[in-house]
Amino acid sequence: MGGFFGAVSYEDVVLDVFFGVDYHSHLGTRRGGMVFVDAEGNFQRDIHSIENTPFRSRFEDDLPKYHGCAGIGCISDTDPQPLLVRSHLGTFAITTVGIINNAELLVDEFFASGENQFMAMSSGKVNTTELVAALINQKSDFVSGIKHAQEKIEGSLTLLIMTRDGQIIAARDAVGRLPVLIGQKEGGYCISFESFAYHKLGFEDAYELGPGEIVRVNAGGFETLAPAGNRMQICAFLWVYYGYPNSNYEGVNVECMRYANGAVMARDEALAGAVPQVDYVAGVPDSGVPHAIGYSTRSGQTFARPFIKYTPTWARSFMPTNQEVRNRVAKMKQIHIPELIRDKKLLFVDDSIVRGTQLRETVDFLYDNGAKEVHIRSACPPIMYSCKFLSFSSSKSEMDLIARRVIHELEGEDGVQHLAEYADSSTERGKCLLSTICEQLGFDSLGFQSLPGMLEAIGIDPEQVCTYCWTGRE
Repeated sequence: MGGFFGAVSYEDVVLDVFFGVDYHSHLGTRRGGMVFVDAEGNFQRDIHSIENTPFRSRFEDDLPKYHGCAGIGCISDTDPQPLLVRSHLGTFAITTVGIINNAELLVDEFFASGENQFMAMSSGKVNTTELVAALINQKSDFVSGIKHAQEKIEGSLTLLIMTRDGQIIAARDAVGRLPVLIGQKEGGYCISFESFAYHKLGFEDAYELGPGEIVRVNAGGFETLAPAGNRMQICAFLWVYYGYPNSNYEGVNVECMRYANGAVMARDEALAGAVPQVDYVAGVPDSGVPHAIGYSTRSGQTFARPFIKYTPTWARSFMPTNQEVRNRVAKMKQIHIPELIRDKKLLFVDDSIVRGTQLRETVDFLYDNGAKEVHIRSACPPIMYSCKFLSFSSSKSEMDLIARRVIHELEGEDGVQHLAEYADSSTERGKCLLSTICEQLGFDSLGFQSLPGMLEAIGIDPEQVCTYCWTGRE
């Protein structure tokens, strides 16, 4: 997915931006970048690969050459950025987060209108942030340009722009799929996805942008350039999976939501008589753990950690793009405790079940090490659609999603007409989906959190939450 952090102050902001960006490392694994502007309007910028080296280690040696009272940086799961752009709007730095599903069409429109070229990456594709900048530059000012870009793009777009005079413009996606927050401390302000990132740097909460809102920030304060819209569709996976435990979105803390989510799931299973009696309830580290704590507390069954993530060398942020290597790394990260597995009945809560490949290997490993029973719970409903807004569960085919694949095996093309039934475990089709996945992956039982249960745990107006991955409705 990716994330960004920016800061502007009457004093040097290099360390604030460096640590602020680093605190977004859990949101991406491909590239990191930072850019600063000094009092003379000169930019300093670097972009590095972070696929094999964490952001902090990769940029530490660059710190002595940076200086400036304004800077922005990003963790990017897509293209190299931030970019420096020179246009009729001036010279500015830009970083973006989101997806452009109609990128090739937009590029063709530029060529058809007389534009001659874009810089091409090795794949031949255009850098999406460069494409956003080109759309912005079609208008006479940044606000009109940002709105124009968001209207033209099919997908989502959240961004930061930094101008030569040391001001930062922040724009939240048109329907607020991602958060943008402003922090304040004496002499300066910051802009961030994650609230904990700036709390650790001495900033306090100042403002949370609404959907589509555009704000300009400088060392003296911030002002709204374009007001927020009325419709919000913030991504539910921020709470379920992506977000860091310390962060708050729309006033709801991530860790607290996960405790509540596990508790709601245990409550509803108890009402249905579906809570198995086990020796331990456990979470699939790391994001599954708080969901499991909530489930354990509500069900009254002992919480334990049969798996521990080995963090000294396998940081959460390190996850290669190659699927075979990803599977290997996923296994290398998890260190098991035989005494908590052998002859034990176990219930594991995972944040989600997407393809099922790694989970099947984990369950096989548990049985190979003497587990008596293995029950699996997912902290969200079965994923039915690949995300087209923020890249969660993005894949070349929806048949990569285990729920869709199993439904296709059961009913062929006709199964698409009954996805809502399959997502409801109280229906015959829903029960059939659970039993088939159990049989294929070797679970003793399987349960998915219901959509109403997940939304209850989030606790904001359900109409303001994006649930496209489960419902296919925008």
